[in-house]
Amino acid sequence: MSLNPFSHVVLTLVGRGGATAPELADMMVRGRIYWAAPRSQWYAEPKKLAASGHLKAVEEPGRTGPRMRYTLTAKGRKALAAWVRTPAALPKMQHETIVRVLAVDLVDDPSTVLEGLLPLRDELEATREFIEKAKEIALTIPGRGERLLLQHTMAEGLLDAFERWLDDVEALLSVA
Repeated sequence: MSLNPFSHVVLTLVGRGGATAPELADMMVRGRIYWAAPRSQWYAEPKKLAASGHLKAVEEPGRTGPRMRYTLTAKGRKALAAWVRTPAALPKMQHETIVRVLAVDLVDDPSTVLEGLLPLRDELEATREFIEKAKEIALTIPGRGERLLLQHTMAEGLLDAFERWLDDVEALLSVA
């Protein structure tokens, strides 16, 4: 199996303590600013990684039936060790909001673009709440808490930058 960036995300989140697919999906909700993937992928990828020997799967009781707990294998740790040495790049973004602003001159009423962007303020606030909860959880995770807090500080900075950008867009489009 050829590992892709998402494979490495899953291996990293499984970490030393292991994780079930529902736990990974919960992490995805809290960390949605870092990595976006459909919930189904968070269930499918660990199965693939277990089939390839990167994770070990052990059945355990769950709320509604048995579930699999995944843990890193030596092969999974080796893959992570190789991956972290590869050159990092800026994150890939699909920034729909930027494209909407570029489309202002192509629509009959530019105020409709602003109308579509303003609900982002609620999403920014909701994401800030997720980050606050994630920071509380980070403090309870031995060995990773400091690094998680650092990531959450970056996320807050991204939200600040996005909010400033939205302020600028609103000012620009309000006069258009």
